[in-house]
Amino acid sequence: MSDNGKGLSEVLSKHEADLQADWIKEQTAGSARRTGAIKEVELRDQCKEFLGLVIEALQGGGDLDVRGPRWNPVRDLLANLSRSRGLQGFTPSETASFVFSLKKPLFARIRRDLSKDGEAMAEATLAATVLLDGLGLYTTEVHQKAREEIIARQQQEMLELSTPVVTLWEGILALPMIGTLDSARTQVVMESLLQKIVDTASSIAIIDITGVPTVDTLTAQHLLKTVTAARLMGAECIISGIRPQIAQTIVHLGVDLGDVTTKASLADALAVALERTGRAVRRVRAGS
Repeated sequence: MSDNGKGLSEVLSKHEADLQADWIKEQTAGSARRTGAIKEVELRDQCKEFLGLVIEALQGGGDLDVRGPRWNPVRDLLANLSRSRGLQGFTPSETASFVFSLKKPLFARIRRDLSKDGEAMAEATLAATVLLDGLGLYTTEVHQKAREEIIARQQQEMLELSTPVVTLWEGILALPMIGTLDSARTQVVMESLLQKIVDTASSIAIIDITGVPTVDTLTAQHLLKTVTAARLMGAECIISGIRPQIAQTIVHLGVDLGDVTTKASLADALAVALERTGRAVRRVRAGS
């Protein structure tokens, strides 16, 4: 272990309890901590565990490279802390302040203990700066990654919610489309529709594109892929919601929908589906 790491380890070990108390005051007094977001006992436990793990890593002969294996326990603690605070709404800077707020009380202890040895004080201060900066930046990386994972998961959930497959009648499914149909969404649509076909043993699926603002070549290709996949599962598809503008666009693009049945409205498509399944709907007059 380098001398500067040794000096830092000695200061941390000697003043662990006092540092913890001053560190907690530093966090609770500043804007780094959201009021009520973290309980006092939870914050105290986190600070105590962090200091203990840092001292253990330094005394174990490790260097100040926080990416090294000796610092795995410290990184694990900070990773859990960063993800937790990210879910609580903390910003990356607020999360990193858990580490950075230790600088002030730690530097004060270093100056007090090593004031008579300028070189030792400078080395310990440098070691503390390198260590806390590295750990603080690590928290921001984990926080950002956790937020990206949450956003990705929410986007996936929104895709699934925006493509519901509903049963209109026994053996007849409907898939109302709203918004742009891209490759990622097509995959979700296809998986949802095929699974529903299997679960309900349906023979007809109506894909309603009333809520699709525009249809281009790529959108048409995605629709055809979905129709083809449904046919392979034994279900015929009807595309409804073909407005005049969309019809003109499809003709202009030269898109061949083949023998796919298309209708202007979902009601018209349902009437065709009922007829193909041997059903009919008739008006019943209420008795006088």
